[in-house]
Amino acid sequence: MRRVVITGIGAVTPLGLDAATTWSNLAAGNSGVGPLTVFDCTGFPVRIAGQVRDFDPARRLPATAKWRHLSRAGQFGVAAAAEALAAAGAVASGPPGDACGVAMGGSVGRPDLRLLVDIGRARETTGRADVFERQAPSLTLTGNQNLPVAAMARILGATGPMVGISTACSGSGHAIGEAYRLIQEGDADLMLAGGYDSLTSWLDVLGFSLLGALATGYEDDPTRASRPFDSTRSGFVLGEGAVAFVLEELESARRRDAPILAEILGYAATLNAWRITDSPPDGNGAVQVMEGAIAESGVGADGIDYVVAHGTSTPGNDESETVAIKKVFGDDAYRLLVSSPKSMAGHLTAAGAALNVLAAVGAIRNSLVPPTINHETPGRGLDLDYVPRTARPAAVRAALINAFAFGGTNTSLVIGGAP
Repeated sequence: MRRVVITGIGAVTPLGLDAATTWSNLAAGNSGVGPLTVFDCTGFPVRIAGQVRDFDPARRLPATAKWRHLSRAGQFGVAAAAEALAAAGAVASGPPGDACGVAMGGSVGRPDLRLLVDIGRARETTGRADVFERQAPSLTLTGNQNLPVAAMARILGATGPMVGISTACSGSGHAIGEAYRLIQEGDADLMLAGGYDSLTSWLDVLGFSLLGALATGYEDDPTRASRPFDSTRSGFVLGEGAVAFVLEELESARRRDAPILAEILGYAATLNAWRITDSPPDGNGAVQVMEGAIAESGVGADGIDYVVAHGTSTPGNDESETVAIKKVFGDDAYRLLVSSPKSMAGHLTAAGAALNVLAAVGAIRNSLVPPTINHETPGRGLDLDYVPRTARPAAVRAALINAFAFGGTNTSLVIGGAP
């Protein structure tokens, strides 16, 4: 089976507008959660988020008028992709276009309901039927899930596989895993993979609030809101952003002297078939997906030193994931370092798994495991080493990356050091 390595990383996150800054803030335990300013959230039950700030599309996106139709999430994704490709030198010296492809996780675009309400009111007020016709046709493009992926393919010059995946919070985990499979099986030599998302809209904030999924009561102290595995955790914090990777067949990367940052060793995907929004208390689904990725990696459970947890800060998920880790690793679970980047960035939804991969690569390359900030008093039964509050120096041979989503979809990846 062909070996797959990571040769470039790009990021636009609440922790930084590039991969290096994002990693630096992860390692430092800095929070990117703050007041939500994407829309006027006066009167909303939640008014905080892990929001990307000071992002200038004119500076970060290719100077091509065709990209002007990108959504907010799509802009983050294309910027992260361009950074990853530049870091890998993939555009200048990569394989031919038909050997290159793109696989990205993202949310399916949907109409702006406020815009539709405004149009309806305008029709009632004016009595004119051409209100719809006077809307910009580009609105259709802005909501198209494939547009950002196509933009990335154009930058790379890729004419090989193009995959857009929408599996909620595991989307980028699936995208990276499927890109890994395509290279493994010889369908591509290089894949741009990762995820992008921005569910910081009024509809998403209101919807998740009504579900009771978001942390409340932290408007005066937003950085303390995301508290994975802590006894006082009350819900997750919405985030936004994008993280992209260049995945490449090992010998192809060596031939062009590309920087080899890490190797993908294993991947698995499962479905809980339980409830839409909850993780099963017995860890079912998560157990199988972790076991599958570890088995494929060949490193064995005793070769994993770090688990980058899904760690959402919701009561059910954190308990279920901890139970699953204990079932997979047995007594060895207490040796592991387990931490959640969501404690700092919030939940990047479809891009969340990709941020976890960035944390894993950083930990392996720097022998430093990012912390779980705001972890002060362990919750009942949550007795693993969650690297509370401060990063931990540690040699990491291999890391297991988890992503579990609404709908019950799960992915796990195993990442090792550069061969």
